[in-house]
Amino acid sequence: MNLRQVFVSVLLFGVAGLLLFMYLQAWIEEHHTESGKKLQQETINQDFTLQPLGMPRKAAWRRSAPVGLSNHEMAVSSSRQWQGRADPFGVAAVSSGSRLPEQQRTSESPLSWFRGLYLPPALHPLNKTFVKTDEWQDIDGTQEKRRAFLQDFCRKYNSRKKLQTHLVHLVSRIYVEDRHKVLYCEVPKAGCSNWKRVLMVLSGLAASTNNISHDDVHYGKHLRKLDSYDLKGIYTRLNMYTKFIFVRDPMERLVSAFRDKFEHPNSYYHPVFGKAIIKKYRHNADEEALKSGSGVKFKEFIQYLLDSHRPVGMDIHWEQVSKLCYPCLINYDFIGKFETLEEDANYFLQLVGAPANLKFPKFKDRHSSDERTSTEVVRQYLKELSKEERQLTYDFYYLDYLMFNYTSPLV
Repeated sequence: MNLRQVFVSVLLFGVAGLLLFMYLQAWIEEHHTESGKKLQQETINQDFTLQPLGMPRKAAWRRSAPVGLSNHEMAVSSSRQWQGRADPFGVAAVSSGSRLPEQQRTSESPLSWFRGLYLPPALHPLNKTFVKTDEWQDIDGTQEKRRAFLQDFCRKYNSRKKLQTHLVHLVSRIYVEDRHKVLYCEVPKAGCSNWKRVLMVLSGLAASTNNISHDDVHYGKHLRKLDSYDLKGIYTRLNMYTKFIFVRDPMERLVSAFRDKFEHPNSYYHPVFGKAIIKKYRHNADEEALKSGSGVKFKEFIQYLLDSHRPVGMDIHWEQVSKLCYPCLINYDFIGKFETLEEDANYFLQLVGAPANLKFPKFKDRHSSDERTSTEVVRQYLKELSKEERQLTYDFYYLDYLMFNYTSPLV
């Protein structure tokens, strides 16, 4: 092959390579454009606007910002009461996005977000069809006051704030009982184990609350959570079912959680939380304590709780109720209190038409020989803290005290 033939071969090879490169570039650009359009459409479809929970559908779309206040102003303005405090509802304030067509807004993607949610939701009267006697009149009056108090709180401190939060996270602590159409938001250390037993009986999974063990309640996975449904299932139940929550004095709940998890053998909380707490907050900790995580002191536990750089994350047993159940985003129809647990619970069972022989259990789920965590017991634990630590602990649960009208402790 002479030099001329070599040159022509190289030239042809180069031209062929250039043509191939141009073809591949055009194909990649076309494919990228189609993928981008598809992704954009999926993103739009996920941008689902929900009405305030518990509010009739038609009324929600008519709701608008107050006269003289633009959508943007509604989004960024908030009560001065909360300046300097963390976001009170555990969700971020956002500006109002552009309105989407109805078909796009009603996408059933489970990853949809609340947008344009004006608070608080509408307050609806309790359905008292199943209540046949007047014996519950006093409890009913108390219940109405609690609901009105929470509604007023949400209106006063959050009426000018537009919120966004992930729907699945919002309902992740809510249990579903379809037979009697109830939703229960679990607040640990406020009677939740026995409430799960009651839900299992209501749903036909057990004949009596007495026959259900602690492990069946918490690890049996017999009850379904609301976040396991698709968007339509979640939304329908939030608007149609009776939603209830039981709360407890925040300090009592905190001390009760500490006693349960750290003063008794525990194969999870000691190695996961105990070891990390002792390592960071105990000076000159011995090797056995570092290895086992047992013997955490209440003061060390509080140091962990108040630390913005905790060595291990939060836990539902001492998380704030405002971040577990979102009481200003979900309009709970019934607010029970641990302090009046038996009468509140049995009245609620009447409201939802439970079997007449089903009563709320009185037994203590675990450590039955221990003294119950009372006001006096809490006082003894708080003595281990400095005045500043007591104040900071109260501040940590400040919203829970306000929302449910609990008296602040003497710190």
